[in-house]
Amino acid sequence: MRILHLSCSIALGLALSAGSLHGQSTDAQRFQGPQRTWLRKVRIAAYGLNPENADRIVQDAKASGVYGIEVDNDIPGRYESLLDPEVKLEAIRLVARAAHHAGNKAFVYVAGLECISKDADGPHTLAKEHPDWLQRKITGEPAIFTSGAAFWIAKGEEDVWVTPYASAWRELYMKRVRQIAATGIDGIYVDIPYWMTHFTGWEDSWASFDSATVEAFRKETGLDARKEIHLGDPNDAGFRKWIDFRIRTIDDFIAEIRKNAIAVSPSISIIPEIYPGIEQEAPRVGADVYQLYPLADAIAHEYEFGDSEDHTAASRTPFDWFMYQIGMRSFRAFAGDKPTWILNYSWDGAAHVPPRDAMLNLAMSELMAGANVWDARGHVMSGSNDAATRTEIFGWIAKHEDIFGALRVPVGETGVYFSDTTRNYYPSEFVSSYRGVLLLLLENHVQFQIVTPRNLKRFRGRVLVLPNVRCLSREEAADLRNFVSRRGRVVLTGASNSQLDSLDGALRFPERPEAAYLGRAEHDFSASDPASEPALLDAIRSDTDVRVSASKNVVMHEARIGDRDCLFFANFDGLKAGEISTPVSQHNITLTVSRHLGKTMHWLPFLGTESVLQGAPTANGVRFDIPILERGAIAWFTVD
Repeated sequence: MRILHLSCSIALGLALSAGSLHGQSTDAQRFQGPQRTWLRKVRIAAYGLNPENADRIVQDAKASGVYGIEVDNDIPGRYESLLDPEVKLEAIRLVARAAHHAGNKAFVYVAGLECISKDADGPHTLAKEHPDWLQRKITGEPAIFTSGAAFWIAKGEEDVWVTPYASAWRELYMKRVRQIAATGIDGIYVDIPYWMTHFTGWEDSWASFDSATVEAFRKETGLDARKEIHLGDPNDAGFRKWIDFRIRTIDDFIAEIRKNAIAVSPSISIIPEIYPGIEQEAPRVGADVYQLYPLADAIAHEYEFGDSEDHTAASRTPFDWFMYQIGMRSFRAFAGDKPTWILNYSWDGAAHVPPRDAMLNLAMSELMAGANVWDARGHVMSGSNDAATRTEIFGWIAKHEDIFGALRVPVGETGVYFSDTTRNYYPSEFVSSYRGVLLLLLENHVQFQIVTPRNLKRFRGRVLVLPNVRCLSREEAADLRNFVSRRGRVVLTGASNSQLDSLDGALRFPERPEAAYLGRAEHDFSASDPASEPALLDAIRSDTDVRVSASKNVVMHEARIGDRDCLFFANFDGLKAGEISTPVSQHNITLTVSRHLGKTMHWLPFLGTESVLQGAPTANGVRFDIPILERGAIAWFTVD
């Protein structure tokens, strides 16, 4: 086991040194500036674009409170327009002009590595004319699909997935990026920049093994990917290099898109859309949002959570909602000062749930976690399940843009470490421990920060939890020792990295009680007791200036916005998947805050109006009794 831990460290060091963009300052990291602040304020809706409907799109957006218009007019993802883009380019020019005239912003959808030809039986398809561009399984099978593979592939179409190492395709793709940037559009929305591992029959392929990709890997590592790696075995050094190589390839593809776009239009933004979150799908498809955030201007997460087939908000259990909060809080930590957009789906025909209720639950959960809202009709990107409700939600967000369009800084003396490399190599073990720790903290209303290798040096809390972190670079290990030297407490669960074997004062929980608790909560959330792991909870608990007494089904996130201490409440009590979509109102919440926050609290219910509450001095600070919490609310304090 010691040898394995050491090899993790070496592999991580090699990966970082090989990726010239990783961990370094890039243009994309310098987010601040008036030309991109719109990304943090968006209230998104999507529209199909053609040369005749640009004005109608912008008028509808204005009427329904949309700020940040997505238009679907894919140039590189359709073979015909990849070859001849002029008609679509003109439509993009028209909608950009109309949006700017109305004081709005617009961004255009493009596919990443997917390309569809409209006539699969005809002679001129991408696969027929450029078979060397295609991704392939290790057996040589090309990534060619028909309408049965995904709902967006129409009957008679050919769907293919291209390797980013197809040099002629990539040159043409970047030319189209530059042409799109020249239209004046505000952003390019890059969908599905993935290795093909997510259609049926490809999940365990770890593609692509086309000749161009295999040769690029050989030049970098000296290994033959077809013969010298053991697919799916994280203990194999060659497979770990394959994981790193595939992720770095997608990173470099996004970075090149941005480089080409800003060369033409310096203020344009690049927004990848990614569906993998913190789970094992990220290393499988190669799109690792932790690595991508420094290379883009925002990321749109098509992030769904739930065991039901439709994965919509209408079908989520309270446990699902907590996992959703954990995912979004993680994205916000990865993002730094950049925005996190959530493209998700509230309702898709659930018989016993009104669409409005599902929409309200979804929007509330995302806003309280610090993300921007994008809810579409069914499982497509456009439309709304209830346009009036969407207009109401967007109007309320716009009215409180000083909260929802501002940068939040999480408050918490407890840090929980997200080890991207451990997740990539040992995803199931790491993610279960990581989620288990965060679930305990959320249910016990302990405020926390998510710490990553990028911000570890800057963490100044009192406790840092490493949940089953098996892989650390030498620099990370040194940063952890420095944290301990500042009288920080490190808590290690599971199989910790061997570099930490002699770490002074570390508290160790090798049996992973947090993962056991997660399993109990997933099995029966209502019966699970967040106080059932007292030793671990005592080790990871810390205090802030705000202490809350509330149901375990109420989430509270504490953050600073400018000079304000703000509390974001989300209530999931009583929700039942597919049946009950209105949470049980909470009447017994009390807050005790430090005196320096003041005796006055402003209370803003979700979709409601602001009121002011006066606190009562106590021996421990100032006490506030909250009269009622329905779906969600925001609170902040002022000093008299």
